[in-house]
Formats: sequence, C-alpha cells, structure tokens
Amino acid sequence: MVVTIIKGYMIFLIVLIVIYVVRHFVFALNRMAGRQRLYYNDIYSSDMKSITVVIPMHNEEQVLSYVLDSLLACDYDRDRLEIIPVNDNSTDRTKELLDEYHKKYEFIRPLHRDCEERGKPAALNDAMELATGEIILVFDADYRPAKDMLKQLAIAFENPEVGAVMGRVIPYNTNKNVLTRLINLERSGGYQVDQQARYNLRTIPQYGGTVGGFRKDVMRDMGGFDPSVLAEDTELTYRLYTNGWKVIYANSAECYEEAPETWKVRARQIRRWSRGHNRVLFRYLFKTIASKNMTFREKVDGVLLLFVYAVPFLMLLGQVCSLILFFLGEMNLFSGWWVLLFLAIYCSFGNFAPFFEIGTALFLDGIPGEAFLLPLLLFNFYYYMWYISLGFLDAIADVITRRRVRWAKTARFTGKKNA
Repeated sequence: MVVTIIKGYMIFLIVLIVIYVVRHFVFALNRMAGRQRLYYNDIYSSDMKSITVVIPMHNEEQVLSYVLDSLLACDYDRDRLEIIPVNDNSTDRTKELLDEYHKKYEFIRPLHRDCEERGKPAALNDAMELATGEIILVFDADYRPAKDMLKQLAIAFENPEVGAVMGRVIPYNTNKNVLTRLINLERSGGYQVDQQARYNLRTIPQYGGTVGGFRKDVMRDMGGFDPSVLAEDTELTYRLYTNGWKVIYANSAECYEEAPETWKVRARQIRRWSRGHNRVLFRYLFKTIASKNMTFREKVDGVLLLFVYAVPFLMLLGQVCSLILFFLGEMNLFSGWWVLLFLAIYCSFGNFAPFFEIGTALFLDGIPGEAFLLPLLLFNFYYYMWYISLGFLDAIADVITRRRVRWAKTARFTGKKNA
C-alpha cells in the first residue's frame, strides 16, 4: 500500500513538473516571437495624479541617502509629490538623517515608528494614514530609481481598471561576486521574460512590493495590509485580482537594487520569501479558483504562480520517495518504450526550460556572454530547494501554531568594508 502511494505521488510530481515546463516554454517563446503588449510609455497627461512615495526603513543609515537623492532627482511636479520615509524602530542614525532631509525639503515627511509591531506591512499601513497622495508608490531603502521612474509608474493609473503597477528590478552590484551575478540572471529572467510574458498574455503580472504602486483608497477599503503576512506584495496581487482589479507591469520602468552579497543573507531572504508566499497560497488558493472577477486564463496562471514556492518542497519530497523506491527495488513506475522516449524528451528540453527562459532574457538584455554562468544554476537549484522547503515548513507551522510572524530585514552591504 505504501509503495503504491509513493508511486502515485511520483506520477503526480512528473505531471506537475511537465506543466511548469510548458509554462516556462510558453513564456520564453512569447518573448522571443510573440506579440508584445506595450506599456503606457507614450501616454502624456498634463494632470498627473498626486503621489506619495513610501520607503520603509529599519537601520538604513548606510543606504538611505541614495534612494532619497535619486527621488529628488526624479522628474515629477513637486506640488503633487510627497515622500514619506518610515523609520521603523531604527537604532542607528536613520532618524537623525531623515530629519536633516526634512529640514531641507518640506515634502519629505519622515514617519518615526517606535512600537512593538515592526515590519513592512505595518509601516505601510501607518504611512497610508498620513499620505495625501491618491497613489502610493513604494521603494525599498536600497533602491535607486531612474529620473523618469515616478512618471512611468503613475501614468498606469490613468487606466481605471489598474489597481497596482510593478516596475523592473535590476541589481547594481552585479559584478561583486559569483552570487550577485547569478542573482542578476534570475532577475533578468524573472522580469524581462516571466513578468513581461504574463503581461503580454493577460494573465497575472505580480506586484513585487517595491518599484511599484497601488491606489490608496482601494487598499484602505480592503482593510490595508495584514501584518501577519510576510509576502505583503503577493497578498496584494491576489487581493486585487479577486476583487476585480488588474496589475500592470512596466518593463521599461527600471530601478536598481543592492543584491545580497553572501550566501547566508541570500538564504534568509529566500526562506522569508517562501514562508510569506506559501501563507498566501494557503489563504488564496480556493479564493482564486472560485473568484467571479478573474478569467479562466488568470485563474490557471494564478494557481501556478501560487504554487511556485511549494514546488521545490514537492520536488525534494519526490527525491526522497525515489530513493525509497530504489532501495525497495520498485522503480518500475511505468513500462514500455514510450516511457523512455518521454524521459529523453523531458531531459533534453524540460530540465532546461528555466535555462532557456534566462537565456532569452540575456539575449533581449544584450548580455549573452553571461550565459556561461548557466551551468552554475544547477548548484542554485539544490541550494534554493533546501531553503525554500524550510520556508514552506515555516508557513505550515505558522498556520498550525498561529505564532506571531516577525519581519527580518535583508542585510545591506553598501559602505561596508570587505563586502
């Protein structure tokens, strides 16, 4: 009986992987040969909406000047611009530095939080209560927006169907070490191909929590952000879609981030993402399937997107199951020559679907030489599978124990010696 259950699980896992293989190929082919859906770059409005830029900060004295100076250089009507850096229980010089900016620029209005409930969702909720802008744009403290970034993001909200907009994230410390170069590959594939393809195909481009924005009134009407959810961006995406709003992706709205420079910091980041994303999976899976405000195409992509941080755990479990079957002498899941043909096709093409997606992005970005790093992603596969699986288990424990989730900020490296 146990062997039968394990074999059944292995067949399910193979089918699931093939589904994601097809998904990868569709996205890559769409970006290479499909019709590209344009963003609103060429639209001009003489009456741009008022915006509030919110920047959650916790001990960000090393990097806060970069994001604030970049925002000050942005081309946007100062009468319609407000910047709220949220000093979230910092213990360094963040408060002092923000107050200095406020003295120089009246429209920079720091919000100092000194309370037990720390974290990005709570900081955003408090900032929304003070914000005067119709649109909330969010940047992380280590980001450096381009001069036209605010206009590019704000123009999307001229479309009354748009509830949120997401720009593209590009690491600026790419050449620091092998890790940062690999992260650049992932970012390139994730935005240049994955996000843009989903936008092209009218499925679900995902709001990413930074380099993006949303309608303040809509978010407040929906109750604001839930502080118990680490992936507040993913939760917002599904809340908007299940309530009839759309998310728009702006591939040309490029913003530059600091990528983690050590494997330890990257592991914590990936585990936190997995933990938060899987909490959203548990909360929104059936809501997505039952939603009357989403098309069938959006539902299919929405379900697959919800499971992206669960699949690595399922694959890890599958490897354990395969070892059990091997030592029991029960590896004959199928029989017949067609199975060998299927496995040959899958191993030749399916296993390399993510590689093709990243390769496509590198070609489109004009940096094909970075493709020499693709073999190193094999190490990333197992490294991420482990930490994403830990995050998945964290999410299950959160649901069972109802324990309080604490926000963990990604460490910064700018300004550090020997970074």
